[in-house]
Amino acid sequence: MASNHRRARVAGDSEGDRPISTPRVRRAGKDRGTDQGDANLAQPDATHKIGDKAASRNSSRSSSVKRAAKCDTETPGRIKAEQVKLFFNQALVHVKGADAGRPLALSDWQYRDIIAPLFGTLRPDGMRQYRTAYIEIPRKNGKSTLAAGIALYLLLADGEKGAEIVSAAADREQASIVFDIASSMVQHSPILSSHCTVLRKEIVTRNGNRYRAISADAFTKHGMNCSGIIFDELHAQPNRELWDVLTTSTGARQQPLTISITTAGHDRNSLCYEMHLHARAVLDGTLKDPSFLPVLYRAPDGASWRDESTWRAANPGYGVSVREDYLRQAALDAAQSPARELAFRRLHLCEWTDTITRWIAPETWDACRGHRPDLAGRLCYGALDLSSTTDLSAFVLAFPLDDGTIWIEPICWAPRGVLKQRERTNRMRYDQWHASGHINVTDGDVIEYEDVYTRIKQLCAQYRVVDIAIDRWNASQLAQQMQSDGLNIVSFGQGYASMSPAAKDFETLVMARKLRHDGNPVLRWCLGNCSIESDAAGNIKPSKAKSSEKIDALVASIMAVARSRVGEAGGAIGRGAPSVYESRGMALL
Repeated sequence: MASNHRRARVAGDSEGDRPISTPRVRRAGKDRGTDQGDANLAQPDATHKIGDKAASRNSSRSSSVKRAAKCDTETPGRIKAEQVKLFFNQALVHVKGADAGRPLALSDWQYRDIIAPLFGTLRPDGMRQYRTAYIEIPRKNGKSTLAAGIALYLLLADGEKGAEIVSAAADREQASIVFDIASSMVQHSPILSSHCTVLRKEIVTRNGNRYRAISADAFTKHGMNCSGIIFDELHAQPNRELWDVLTTSTGARQQPLTISITTAGHDRNSLCYEMHLHARAVLDGTLKDPSFLPVLYRAPDGASWRDESTWRAANPGYGVSVREDYLRQAALDAAQSPARELAFRRLHLCEWTDTITRWIAPETWDACRGHRPDLAGRLCYGALDLSSTTDLSAFVLAFPLDDGTIWIEPICWAPRGVLKQRERTNRMRYDQWHASGHINVTDGDVIEYEDVYTRIKQLCAQYRVVDIAIDRWNASQLAQQMQSDGLNIVSFGQGYASMSPAAKDFETLVMARKLRHDGNPVLRWCLGNCSIESDAAGNIKPSKAKSSEKIDALVASIMAVARSRVGEAGGAIGRGAPSVYESRGMALL
């Protein structure tokens, strides 16, 4: 990291408690020893909004940065911002990817939109004006690396005595991402490593400043005295408790700084969405908050998510940290599935989306239709969904085939009373499916479990059924009976932990046409009723929140396919068997 400027240093014990000195910035007009490319600096009432112009097919990137006025290049704020810039350039290095080991030079947009206003906008007393920065930016734009560099500057060069910097997130693992990058930066920098000790979850300087990643338990954070807070992926925060505990701990500091850097989310009742709305209000001028810096990188309102011009507008690192071919492929994948489309728009374009969306398109499902193969003598895996005794229930067998595909065979039941009720109300007519042999009817107004179990025993005698997945919460008595009769029963939960990897793998198989079926109309109807619900961590599960109709046959299909994947991967079969997803991760076909 050679430079014409003197290298950053920290004072020894004899020089007292002084921060690392960033290279001195020579004033413009007196010498030309520093880059003068970024001459404009935001003033105290500046606002920053990126990508709010309509995307144009002929424009490379549409963005705007609002500033109240241009600042003279010799102001103290300008000098301070340049010091931070030179700290990045000369003291920090990349630690991942092709640039690992190279100096961490700030991109123009990082300096112009974030570093310059954040550190260069000063109050009359010389302290920083902005105490909170809300930065909403799509994935792959280097937000974790930037946040790690800011954390190290606050730790080493900000002049705060007894500095206490923390990385926080919805869990310690997420909080550790920024911290781990900062730790690697210290270890790879001769300047920083001579003045810091990197511990397992803490970096300590000679003069006692500390930086650490913390857990999400708010009740253990009372009594802290933070001077800098890096809050990663705020959209995943379940409530505001940790945020409030940490931000209220900064009251004794001269110029504390809280930086939230996140992608968009989907929960409009969350702290993150509250911050998002606050940021837009400040940007629009409807709310004055001189201590709050909003920086929003997002797709322009009304722009098509499929257009490359929209990708450019939302991603300031497009073509550098965000590769064009990566986003093109991600967009192609998103076009195949409404659930993937929402994830693409939220994570890569920073659009706030709904929690629930339609899942697999009917035409994609129909493309998997084929002729029934010879299933005699083949191993298969079953799943039973008895979520309703007053309407539809389903049992599905999944057969792994020699060509690597999986054939699914659904069997459905409904009580006779429901057939009559649906006929009277003109809802989906089960009587027609009963006539075609796609629904078995039991007498009465509720499904008789004995009829269901009798048919399952017949199927187990007909095929080589390895095990049967069942949600014990809804059918504990039947599960006990089946198990006592010698059937191998596997408990399969319906929450995110069990359903998310299974549903994602099911979707992947459908997209790759590795799942096969005969076009069963009941199963297709259930698919059309199904939406996908997601949580902040990106987990998904089937939901009928957007439909009053049934999804039982689809849920049973997902469970059966998941069990077949476990068996084909060689996992132990039976209660408590490990998931194939735990052993090898998600398969990409």
